[in-house]
This record gives sequence, structure tokens and C-alpha cells, in this order.
Amino acid sequence: MGSVTDEALMDLFCQGDHSAFEALFGRHAGRVHGFLARMVRDGPLAEDLMQTTFLSVIRARGRYEPGTRFTPWLLTIAANAARDALRHQQHVDAHAHAPPEGLTSVPAPEGDPVLRRRIEDALQQLPLEQREAVVLSKLEGWSFEEIAELRGIRAGAARLRAHRGYERLRELLGGLEEV
Repeated sequence: MGSVTDEALMDLFCQGDHSAFEALFGRHAGRVHGFLARMVRDGPLAEDLMQTTFLSVIRARGRYEPGTRFTPWLLTIAANAARDALRHQQHVDAHAHAPPEGLTSVPAPEGDPVLRRRIEDALQQLPLEQREAVVLSKLEGWSFEEIAELRGIRAGAARLRAHRGYERLRELLGGLEEV
């Protein structure tokens, strides 16, 4: 089905040809995943959203109008899935997953309020998930397993968030030996 257009494949799929859907998936899965990864900046979430997108294509095939350009239609479905996921994530982060009160406050380095302020400013520049992992692990002494349990993620994901946060802090604090 290499020379058949996407629109013709979608028409065939709407008529019940499941191999046409497989061909569309094969042609577009990589592109959709790349698009979603840039939208949500989270590989596993992008993978889930790609699956959701193609499941939506299956469910919406009865509403697909012949002659509609397939790629823009597909990417619209993907963009809507990404927006929904980001809205949900923002809602969850803002309400259920806000760090405990006072968590982002940095203990004052002995006798150096300028250094304290510099560290606090750098922490605020980290994405929320990285900032939280750094603060919980370095300042609160939590294990990655404890952070993972709190967030409902794997310990490796918590470790990765913290590691990325540490690396970014090193860049932001340039020249300080220990964060």
C-alpha cells in the first residue's frame, strides 16, 4: 500500500479494511510521537498519547469525511490529546501535588545570605518536578523510593528528575562545587 494516499487508506479503513489502518499507523506513528514528545516534553506520556491518538482515529472513523486531508486531521487529534493531558497535569500539579508548605525554602548556608538567595533563585528556575525531586532528596533527605511513592512514579523516574535538576542547578550556579 506504499503508493496509496493517506486519504485513500483512510477511506479503505472506514470501509472496514484493517490493513489500511495498519499502513496509516506505520506511516505516521513516528511523526505523531515526535510531535507529542515536543508538546508534552515527556517520552512515556507522549507514547501513551500516541496510542490514544490512534485509538481516537479508530473511534472517529465514522465521522471522517472523505476528501479530508488525513495528516492535518490526525495531528489535530494528537494536539487535542496533548492539550487535554497538559491541562490535566497542570490541574493535578496545582491541587493534589503541590509541595508541602515551606518545602522550597532553602536552609541558610552558614553566614552567607547571598549564597542562600542565589540557591533559592536557581531552584525556582527548575521545572516543578525537578525542583521537587531536588528539594526532597537533598534538603529533606527523602529516598528516591519515597519520592516515587509520593508522586506515583518509578524510583528511576524520581532519580532522573533529581539528576536533571542537579545538572541544571550546576549550570545555573556555575562555579559552586556543592549544591
